[in-house]
Amino acid sequence: MTSEASLSCEVNIQWLNKQGMIQRKLANKQATLRILRGANQEIFIEATSEKAAPVKLNFEKDAQVHNKFMKEGKSSIRFPSQSATLFISNAPPEKLKTFLKIIFIKMANGKPNLKTNTLLRTQMLSKSSQFEEISPIANNEVENAFKKAHGKSTASTPSPLTKRKRKLERSSLDKPPAAKKLYSGSPIPNEPLDIEQKDILDACLSGQNVFFTGSAGTGKSYLIKRIIGALPPDVTVTTASTGVAACQIGGITLHQFAGIGGGDATVERSIELASKPPTMTMWRKCKHLIIDEISMVDGSYFEKIEEVSRKVRKNDKPFGGIQLILCGDFLQLPPVTRPGPGEKTAASPKFCFQTKAWRNCMLNTFELKRVHRQTDSKFITILNKIRIGKVDEDVVNALAATSKQKIEIDGILATRLCSHTKDADIINVSKLQALTGEAKVFESEDSVIGTSKMLDNQTPVPGRLELKVGAQVMLLKNINVSAGLVNGARGVIKEFRNGLPLVQFRNKKEYLAQREQWIIKTAGGASLGRKQVPLKLAWAFSIHKSQGLTLDCVEMSLGRVFEAGQAYVALSRSQSLESLRVLDFKANQVWANPEVLTFYRMLDQTRIIPLGGGNVLNRKLKKSNLVKSKLLMGKPIVTIS
Repeated sequence: MTSEASLSCEVNIQWLNKQGMIQRKLANKQATLRILRGANQEIFIEATSEKAAPVKLNFEKDAQVHNKFMKEGKSSIRFPSQSATLFISNAPPEKLKTFLKIIFIKMANGKPNLKTNTLLRTQMLSKSSQFEEISPIANNEVENAFKKAHGKSTASTPSPLTKRKRKLERSSLDKPPAAKKLYSGSPIPNEPLDIEQKDILDACLSGQNVFFTGSAGTGKSYLIKRIIGALPPDVTVTTASTGVAACQIGGITLHQFAGIGGGDATVERSIELASKPPTMTMWRKCKHLIIDEISMVDGSYFEKIEEVSRKVRKNDKPFGGIQLILCGDFLQLPPVTRPGPGEKTAASPKFCFQTKAWRNCMLNTFELKRVHRQTDSKFITILNKIRIGKVDEDVVNALAATSKQKIEIDGILATRLCSHTKDADIINVSKLQALTGEAKVFESEDSVIGTSKMLDNQTPVPGRLELKVGAQVMLLKNINVSAGLVNGARGVIKEFRNGLPLVQFRNKKEYLAQREQWIIKTAGGASLGRKQVPLKLAWAFSIHKSQGLTLDCVEMSLGRVFEAGQAYVALSRSQSLESLRVLDFKANQVWANPEVLTFYRMLDQTRIIPLGGGNVLNRKLKKSNLVKSKLLMGKPIVTIS
C-alpha cells in the first residue's frame, strides 16, 4: 500500500433513511481510510478503527466530494445511492489533499462498468469479492485528470469531486470533472523537500522536540508550512513571534495563544489569565506547538509561558508535555527590548536559548545549510561571513563596488531598506506626493468591523492604500510563481485600468492587481479576513518588515543600523550582488551578538543532528566514536573516527 492512498484522521459516517433522518452512524476519533479497488474495478473507500469492523463505501457515479475546508483538515464525501455521508476531520491538510487527489485521478481515469449494477451488500457477502490496494498514480493519469479538470477533454468520465450541492443527474457523466482546487490555489506547497528538509520533517512527525535553524534563504518558512500541513490541525497550534510572520504561515501570535498579555504580569497572575476559558481549552487541547521566528521571542517570556503550560495542563513535563517545533535564526533580528520604568536605555536582549526552560525541553537541533534564495557562490560566501560578523577585505571590496551599480530597469527604482520604520514611511509619502496625476485610494474590505488595527498589524497589506501612476510598488503575495509574480517582486504603476492598478514588473511582466484575501486567526479559533490590492509603496521599506522577503532590486545605507544582525538581514534580502547597491559601506556596520555566536559554537554536540544522510530516526552517532564536534561559522562540523 502506498502511504498516499491511506489517511489517519477522525471519521464519522452517517446513513439516512428514506425520510432523510439519521438511521445509523459511526464515530471514530482515530480511524484509517484506505482507497481500494474491487474485483470489478470499482473504487471503494474503507474505514477501519480498533473498536469497529471495517466499513467499505463504493464510489459510484453519483459520489460527491466536498473539499472547501481542505486547508483545515476537513472534507465530506456523499454516497447518495448508499444514503451515506463520510465526514473527515482533523486530517493533516497536506495528506488530505493528496488523498482526495488520488480519488479524483483514479475515478477520472477509470472506466465505470455501467452494465453491472450489483448492490454493495451483495458484493460484500460474495465469496468472490476481492479488494486490492490502489496502485500508485502514474504520470499519464495525472495529465489526463488535469486536462479533464480544466475542461480540455470531453471524455465521458464520472467525477467524485464537484462544487455543486445538488445531487448529480445522470447527464453529469457527459461533463468533465471539476477538481481545479486540487491543482491550483491550494494553500499547501507542492515543491519537493530536499534531504535536509525531509530529515527535519521526519523528526517532527516522530514526536521529537525540534529546533531547526539556518541562514537566510535556506527554506525555513517553506519547511514550516510543510510541517503544518503534515500534522493534525485540531491539536496543532501554529504561532510566530510577530503578527506578519504568523499571517504568512496561517497562524496566530505566540502572545495570542499564551493568553497572558504582554508577559509583564507575575507568574501567579499569568497562570490565572491562562486558566480562563477559552485560553485554558487551547492549552489543554494542544499537542504540537509550532513557534516561528523564535529568535525574536524574549527569553523571560519563553520561561514564563513554559511554567504556565505546566500549571494549566497539570503536567510536570516541559511545556506540559506539548511537542515543541521551533524555527528561527538567532543570528538575525533579536527580541525587541524597551527601557523599563525610569530607565533611559533598554536592557540587552535575553534569548530563549539562555533559559533553563530551553535546556529542559531537550530540543533536537538541526541546521539547514542549502541556500535557495541566492545561487551565486561568491555572494553566499559573503553573506555567511556577514552573518557571523566577519568582515574581511574581500567582503568590503565586493560590497563597496556595488555602490556604483545601476540596477534600475524600465523606470523601476531600487527599494531603499531603512533601519527605522519611520524613515521608510517618510520617504514613501514624500515620493508619492511628488508625483503628478490623480491619486487612487483603495480601502480594504475587512470581514469584521472594528478589526482594522489588528489587521494592519498582522497582515502585510495596509487598510488604506494610495497609489498614482509612476508609484514604485512591491507585490505582497505569490500570484504566479512561474511568471515571477511573487511576494517581494518590484514594479511600477503604469496606468489604472477599470479602476485597478496595472503594474509592470522588473521582469517586464504586467499584472492587473485585483483584490486578494488574507486570513488571520484569533486566539479563540475564529478567522478574520482582509481583501485588498496586494501592493505596497516600495520606494523604501524597513529592515524589520523586509524579513522573509526576497527582493530583486534593493538599495541600502547601513550607517544607522542599531542591532546585531540587522545588516545581515538587509543584505540577505537581495537575490544577487548584481541586484544590490550598498552605499557608504563600512566594516563597523556589521556585527553579531557574541552570546549568540557562543551558542552556535558551543551547542551540545550530542544534540546536533547531522543532515543529508537519510532518515534521522535510523541514523545514530555513538559517543565512543565522536572524537571532535564543533560549530564553525554557524555550521555543525562533525568528525567521526
